[in-house]
Amino acid sequence: MRAVLCRAFGPPSSLTVEEVPEPAPGPGQVLIRVEAAGVNFADTLVIEGKYQARPPFPFAPGGEVAGVVAGLGPEVDGPPPGTRVLAMTGHGGFAEAALAPATAVVPVPEGVAPEVAAALSYAYGTTLHALRDRGRLRAGETVLVLGAAGGVGLAAVQVAKLMGARVIAAASSAKKLELCRHAGADSLLDYGDEGWRERLRAITGKEGVDVVYDPVGGPYAEPALRSLAWGGRYLVIGFAAGEIPRIPLNLTLLKSCDVVGVFYGNFAQRDPAGNRALMAQLLDWVREGRLRPEVSARYKLEDAAKAMEALTSRAATGKVVLTMGAPAGR
Repeated sequence: MRAVLCRAFGPPSSLTVEEVPEPAPGPGQVLIRVEAAGVNFADTLVIEGKYQARPPFPFAPGGEVAGVVAGLGPEVDGPPPGTRVLAMTGHGGFAEAALAPATAVVPVPEGVAPEVAAALSYAYGTTLHALRDRGRLRAGETVLVLGAAGGVGLAAVQVAKLMGARVIAAASSAKKLELCRHAGADSLLDYGDEGWRERLRAITGKEGVDVVYDPVGGPYAEPALRSLAWGGRYLVIGFAAGEIPRIPLNLTLLKSCDVVGVFYGNFAQRDPAGNRALMAQLLDWVREGRLRPEVSARYKLEDAAKAMEALTSRAATGKVVLTMGAPAGR
């Protein structure tokens, strides 16, 4: 089978596509014939040795896949071969076949395309866990989404709207903000403008926002935290800006607010049943037509490096996926 291999830590350009033996599922594992794989910012960190997990060399990046069950490890009780599934793999997903823990495998209903299923786990799973479980978002509250045109950002716009919130989408260009508007954002905020915090105050009537969803970090974190309403919740999703911010803790006292970490992957490992229920909710919304994941670019397996570079250069909007044997491009 073909796989994208990382043989030493480095940029996406250092990856190679090679023929390798198909893996055999061991105890507690499921072999999946991959039809599509999500491309995530975490993948770019893994290949550079900047992520908390460091697989042994050589390894294939790719933490989420959708496809068909091709085999079960010893004493694994389903789903049976031939079942369409999605799964979080940790790594190994940029290949024609991948292993996943049986506890991380979720059946995909008819009518959900593989590239859509492959886009759900990281972006939408993280978002629903963040807003519902960690942020305790209630209908009628206001959510500020930073990096709102990225994969997790657009997921946050869509899921917050489904939960009945008012959504303020913040991004760095008019083109990206138009995508957020199309996704359902109620208000748009260009944080490339120096006066973006004053603009936010005007949008909220000086009341502040109830929840901040922040996958960006860097210089935007402290102004966003200062914009929380009394009793607000600041959700720490990630640090796409590259800088881990240092927060003045007196702000949490003055606003009686919460700064809440969101580690969806760890939640999914610790509570597989809870994660399957969460994914079932997302899949139901997709099947009902209430949630339409924004898959903005599809690449061939051979073009995995280009797909990852689209993320590191911040050229990508929405979700980027690899599709086995499909044409490259948008």
